[in-house]
Amino acid sequence: MNWRLIHRWLGLTAGTVALVLGITGTILAFYPVRDAFQSVPAPADMSIATLVQNVSRSTPGVEEIRRLSSGDIVVYASNGEQSQAVVVDPANGQALHAYQPSPVARWVKNLHRSFLLGDAGRLTAAGVALAMFLLSATGLLLTARRMGGWRRMGDKVRGTLAQRLHVVTGRIVFAVLCLSSVTALYMSAATFGLVPAAAPMDPNVVSVAGRQADLPGGKLPLLQTLQVQDLRKLSFPAADDPADTWKVSTSQGDGWVDRRSGRTLAWEDAATAQRIQYWVKLLHTGEGAWIWAMVLGLVAASIPVFWASGLVLWWQARRQAPRRSRNSPMAQADMQIFVASEGGSTWGFAQALHQALMQAGHTVHTAALEDFQIGAKARHVFVLAATYGDGQAPAHAAQALKRIASQPAGTATVSVLGFGDRQFTAFCGYAEAVEQALRTQGWASLLPLERIHQQSAQQFARWGEALSGALNEPLVLNYVPRIPSTTALTLVSRHDHVGGVGAPTAILRFAWPAQSGWRRLQGRGLARFEAGDLVGILPPGSAIPRFYSLASGYRDGFLEICVRLIPNGVCSGFLHGLKPGDRIDAFIKPNPSFALEGTRQPVVLIGAGTGVAPLAGFIRDNTQRVPMHLYFGARDPKVDFYFGKELRHWLEDHRLASLKTAFSRVPEGGGHVQDALRRDAARLRELIDQGAILRVCGSRPMAQGVAEALDGILAAISLNVQQLKAGGRYAEDVF
Repeated sequence: MNWRLIHRWLGLTAGTVALVLGITGTILAFYPVRDAFQSVPAPADMSIATLVQNVSRSTPGVEEIRRLSSGDIVVYASNGEQSQAVVVDPANGQALHAYQPSPVARWVKNLHRSFLLGDAGRLTAAGVALAMFLLSATGLLLTARRMGGWRRMGDKVRGTLAQRLHVVTGRIVFAVLCLSSVTALYMSAATFGLVPAAAPMDPNVVSVAGRQADLPGGKLPLLQTLQVQDLRKLSFPAADDPADTWKVSTSQGDGWVDRRSGRTLAWEDAATAQRIQYWVKLLHTGEGAWIWAMVLGLVAASIPVFWASGLVLWWQARRQAPRRSRNSPMAQADMQIFVASEGGSTWGFAQALHQALMQAGHTVHTAALEDFQIGAKARHVFVLAATYGDGQAPAHAAQALKRIASQPAGTATVSVLGFGDRQFTAFCGYAEAVEQALRTQGWASLLPLERIHQQSAQQFARWGEALSGALNEPLVLNYVPRIPSTTALTLVSRHDHVGGVGAPTAILRFAWPAQSGWRRLQGRGLARFEAGDLVGILPPGSAIPRFYSLASGYRDGFLEICVRLIPNGVCSGFLHGLKPGDRIDAFIKPNPSFALEGTRQPVVLIGAGTGVAPLAGFIRDNTQRVPMHLYFGARDPKVDFYFGKELRHWLEDHRLASLKTAFSRVPEGGGHVQDALRRDAARLRELIDQGAILRVCGSRPMAQGVAEALDGILAAISLNVQQLKAGGRYAEDVF
C-alpha cells in the first residue's frame, strides 16, 4: 500500500479542516491551566458533609453544589424569586464571586466540537479525528522508512527546515496526537449513542413520609464518608416536594439519601462506561489536570506546524515531479523504460535515457515500475530502480515484484540499472531483488545489472557507452541533474599546501550565510549541515555539480572543505583560483549514512590525504570528549599533513584521544595507513570489542586496503568488516 500517497492526500484535505481543531484546541487548553491557578479547592481531607454545613450556614436556599474540574465549588441557590450561582470558599462557605461560564469559551468549544453546524458538524469533526489518527499512523511508518528502520527512529533528523520541522514535531507528539484522536472518536460515538451510556440508572427512590424535620446535610452519614475531592454534584431535596431526596454524584458512584432519617436509600457504583467516559474526557480536554492540558495545548499548536510544513513539502515534491513528454503509447513502443524512485531523482536519469533512445530513432514508452507490462512490439526494456533506506523498495513500487512475478517472460530483453548508496549494507538491494525476480521468470537481459553510487552522472554515462555497444548504434546519455536551489558563499580564508606529487591542495573556509527562516522553510536556503555531509558546488559554465565532503558543521559558523587540484579539473581549478572575498554557488547534499551523531561509544577514524577532511570535522565537533582515535595516511608530513596544526590542538584539549600517522614517501614514515592499523592491531581489537564505531574516508583503493587489513586484524575475535557494516558500525566515504 502506498502510505506516502495516503498520508499526503489526507494531510492536504482533512489536514486543512484540522487547522480549526488545532487552533481551537490550543485555545481550549488555556482554560484548565488558568483555572488551576485561580481556583480555591477544598482541603484534601474535607468531607462533603462539612462542605454542606459550611455552605448552608452562609448561603440560604441552596439547591445544588457542584465541584468543577478545576476544583472550584459552585453553589446554586434560590430565594424564591431570584436564582444565583456563586463560587464559594469551601473552608468557610463564603461567596467569592458570581459564577458565569465564559461565552467565548463556550463558542470556541462549540466550534471545536461541531464547527457550529450541529450534528453534521459533529460527524465532520469525528471524520477529521479519524483522519488525524490515520495521518499519525502513516506518518510514523514513513518516518521509520526515512530514518532507515525502527531502531534508528531516535537518530537526528537531516534535511531541509521543512523536513526537520515535519519529522521532529511528528516524532515528539505522535503518541499524544493518536490518543487525542482516539478519545475524540470515543466522545463522538458517545454523542450518537454508539457506545454504552455513561449516565447512571435512577433507582426511583423517595423519602419516607414522616412528621420529623429534615436532617441537616452535615449530619448525613453517607455524606460524612465521602470526600469533596471526589464530588461531582450534590442535589438538595426540593423544599416543595416532601418525597424528594438528597442525591450525590461522585467519581465512585451515585447515592440517594432520605431527607428525614439520613438513611442511604440506594447506592450505585460508577459503571465501567462512566469511568471510561470520565478518563476519556480528562485525556481529551485536560480539564482537572492542568499539566496534561499544557501538553494537549502544545500538541494542538503543532497541527498548524504540520500543515504548513507538509504543504511546503508537497509543493516541493510537486515542483520536482518528473515531466514526461513525447511518451509513446506502450503498444507502439519498441523500447520501454520502467522507473522506481523514492524522491524523484531517478526519473531524471530515465528522461535522459528516453531522449537518447528517441534521438536514435526508437519509439519509447516510460512508466512507473508498478505498471510493469511489456508491449507486443518491445524489443528491449530497461528498469531503473532506486533503493530506499537499507534495501527497501520505493513506496510507490512496493508491489512491483509481485507484478513482475505474475507475468510470463516474453522475447524482449529486460536490463536493470540500480541506484543507491554504498554506505548501506544492501547497496542497490532493491535493484538486485528486481533483477532476481526477472531472471526467475525467465526474462533475458541485454546488459548485466549495473549499480550507480549516489546518482553519479559519470557512472551513468559509462553505462550508456556499454548500452551503445550492446545495441550497436550510437547513443549519448546527456543527463543533467536537477540542481537544488543554491546559496552564494563567500570565501573568508584559505590554507594552501604544496601537496604530494605536484598536486597542490587548499583548505577553503566559507562564511555561513545569513538567510531567512521562510527561505529555509521552502528549501531554498543553505540547509543545515554536519561534518561528513556533502557540499555541491557549481563551477561557472557547468550544469553538473561537484561534491566535496565537509570538514565542519553549521554550528561551527562556517563551511570548510579540503580540495586537491586535479589536472584539467573544472571545479578544482575554479576553487583553487578563489581569493578571500570571492563567491561560489553551493547547496548541501546530506550524507546521513556517514554521519556521526550522538554516540558515546569509542570512535575509530581512518583517512588518507584529503579524506581526512570530514574526520577532522567529527573531531572538531567532539565537545563531549568521546574517545576518538585517528589513523591518518599521507605521503610527506611537510607537504600534505592536512589539518596537522588543528589535530595537535585537538589532542591537547582531548577532543582527539590518539593520533597514528603513516607517511609513504619518507624514510621511516611507516608506509600506508593500513600499515598503521596493523601495527596497532591489539588496541584496535580492544576498541572494536568495546563497541567502537568506524568511519573511513579516502580513495577507493585505500578503502579496500583498509577493509582487507581490518578483516585480518579482526579475524582473531571472529569479526569482519561486513559484520560491522551490517550492525551500522562501519561506513565509508570514498572517491
